[in-house]
Amino acid sequence: MAQRKAAPLLGRLAVHLKMITMEQLTAVLHDQSARPDAKLGELMIEAGLIDQGQLVKLTAAQAQVVAKQRAVQAAARTPQAEKPGASPAPRAAKPAAAPQAPATPGPGPAKPAPPVEKAPPPSLFDSEHDESAAAPPRVAAPQPAPARAEPAAAAASPAPAKAQPAAAAATPAPATRDHVDDREGPAPLGRVEDWAEPGDADRQRFLALLGEAVRRDASDVHLHPGSPILARVGGRMEPLEEAPLTPADSERLLLSVLEPDLRRQLAESGELDGCQSFEGVGRFRANFYREQRGLDGVLRRIPAEPPTLDDLGLPSGLAKFTTYHQGMVLVTGPSGCGKSSTLAALVNLVNEERREHILTIEDPIETLHASKRCMVNQRSAGHHTQSFSRALRAALREDPDVIVIGELRDLETVSLALSAAETGHFVLATLHTDNAIRTVNRLVGSFPADEQDQVRAMLSESLKGVISQRLLTRADGAGRVPALETMVVTRAISNLIRENKTFQIHSILQTGKKQGMALLDQSIRELVQSGVVSQEEANRHLEDTKAQAA
Repeated sequence: MAQRKAAPLLGRLAVHLKMITMEQLTAVLHDQSARPDAKLGELMIEAGLIDQGQLVKLTAAQAQVVAKQRAVQAAARTPQAEKPGASPAPRAAKPAAAPQAPATPGPGPAKPAPPVEKAPPPSLFDSEHDESAAAPPRVAAPQPAPARAEPAAAAASPAPAKAQPAAAAATPAPATRDHVDDREGPAPLGRVEDWAEPGDADRQRFLALLGEAVRRDASDVHLHPGSPILARVGGRMEPLEEAPLTPADSERLLLSVLEPDLRRQLAESGELDGCQSFEGVGRFRANFYREQRGLDGVLRRIPAEPPTLDDLGLPSGLAKFTTYHQGMVLVTGPSGCGKSSTLAALVNLVNEERREHILTIEDPIETLHASKRCMVNQRSAGHHTQSFSRALRAALREDPDVIVIGELRDLETVSLALSAAETGHFVLATLHTDNAIRTVNRLVGSFPADEQDQVRAMLSESLKGVISQRLLTRADGAGRVPALETMVVTRAISNLIRENKTFQIHSILQTGKKQGMALLDQSIRELVQSGVVSQEEANRHLEDTKAQAA
């Protein structure tokens, strides 16, 4: 009976907006059942699933949904109070028929339903990987708009004023279901015809801005209506232009690099995610999304060539994590800490030193790896395959030696990654956790309670190491430097994982320098002692409060 209870609205909105997965929400709700006084938003932040800014957006979205629901309830009560008796019956029947109207015209409106529900949204660009990749939006994206427009037109002719409550009532429906899926046919978030038409000058300006960001060695570029175009340089936001963007300017700049099919996809889903190489500028991971002021864009710079450990300022000792022929090595840390770059450097080492088959599964494909000594195949989840889990199942039949997973997002992906590591494959992956101990606890906690003992046994055998990192601003302001927590799974640590005594791993990391282990706080203190990082910057990342006071 308890399993049928609807998840809290805040959690369902987080799933609906793709901030977390349904499996992650289930895990957080399980934690909340043991801590009834804890708020769901705080637990999601504590688990590393969202940040404070995302929680603010979720809270605002929740307030909007609640307000709409109250407005719909008030609208539903008003007609009954005005005309009692038999007259409310026809009015009640019309709103009920409105949602069914798309099925009555025939096969036209019904055809888009399967692609919208089952086919994942395509990557933003990446045509260099698959020339047929743009096909899905051509089939699915243009058709839902007329399907929704026909019922609106039909309802408008007999009673335009009465059709509005029916449309409003349909809006909050996804938030009231037990499982929210943003591909179940949400209302369009915009029309391509209403957007500003970009020109060649807009594209040239856009590329010039990216070029300036590269010149300043920026990691990210933000385009937001009402604000100047900003670049993240050394962890801080700096303006690339002084004048704030208007909504029309933002639309023209961002749409100038989108094909018409992708513009329609953006109009339908409200967001696009992918990677693109701009000739003469560089490669960027891009996310375009609609928000209350208009169309926003965030672009993250990706190196044209796979980075080396020296390029990233990482110790050469991390190379030992690429010598395993089976098992799993994880790179962890919060968003924006350089996990993807570290993973790319490790993959590049394998590519240069071994003669094997490397298969990567990413969303989207970021760093491009040319086949060197190894044969490298790169697949994009949602573009070349439907999902991480589907690609992982297929990977076991594609004869890989090394499987690289862009992110362990949900229970199914974690389970398949563990199975792959157990069956003789070497798995490299990333995970959003703060340190090595929380990484182990997160993996085990992803599974139901009755399976966790078995998972601990599997993990104690298959996990070979964890690299947890942060990026700290240098004292001289010249960029950022990584601080690392490294855990090599020795026999002692393996026993602690199996016996559910992970809290004792801390002392082993503290004294395991000879095995290449270190705590994050130790790494940060070394940076402070060498003068690379200021004490004030260190205090923002130290976990030991006594060390912060020092």
